[in-house]
Amino acid sequence: MEAPGRSVEEIFEDFRGRRAAIIKALTTDVVDFYSQCDPEKENLCLYGLPNEQWEVNLPVEEVPPELPEPVLGINFARDGMQEKDWLSLVAVHSDSWLLALAFYFGARFGFDKTDRRRLFNMMNDLPTIFEVVTGTAKKQVKEKSSVSNNSGSKSKSSSKVRAPEAQSRQTKALQPRDEDEEVEEQEEDEHGDTLCGACGENDGIDEFWICCDICERWFHGKCVKITPARADHIKHYKCPSCSSNKRAR
Repeated sequence: MEAPGRSVEEIFEDFRGRRAAIIKALTTDVVDFYSQCDPEKENLCLYGLPNEQWEVNLPVEEVPPELPEPVLGINFARDGMQEKDWLSLVAVHSDSWLLALAFYFGARFGFDKTDRRRLFNMMNDLPTIFEVVTGTAKKQVKEKSSVSNNSGSKSKSSSKVRAPEAQSRQTKALQPRDEDEEVEEQEEDEHGDTLCGACGENDGIDEFWICCDICERWFHGKCVKITPARADHIKHYKCPSCSSNKRAR
């Protein structure tokens, strides 16, 4: 496993690439991931790579390993619990592994207290893999947006909401807007806080999104390989995770 560069930014990019890879394995590629974790095989690990690719493989034979290793034996628990619970368990252990790996590099490259705090804050600004996989990341963003709006924060989520007093002062000077415009702006506000259920990011707001009719999570079309043209022919869309759950039952 190749080590990243020595700066905080380079280690964070390594972390972000591995995180994206594991999220992909547990969401958009979940059917393939599930099939590779055969309980009949030996101890298997889920590796996220810096290039956003993932692999299920045996642990390294070197003891102790050169770098922190992911949790062993994820395949053994696959058939002993509900699939969503198993995926959540793998997600929690993957979060722990990524943090351990990042701070291992920080210690190896002599990061001081300030560097370690910067690295942690950069990682902590992203939802955890567990939050993305379980859908709690979207809920937390909405709750945070609500608190920000009530406190008059100038955050991104509340910047489009005009303060009540300011609105009343401007009512006489502004022409009333159409209901369609107000609904459209509300939808934009809500969608601006939405996290993709596959990559865990809320960027690409202007891109095509699709919502799963089962779990009601939103996905970038490109993350689940659905184009607008294809979506026109889908009556009820099921995301990879929900499709896999139905197959397992």
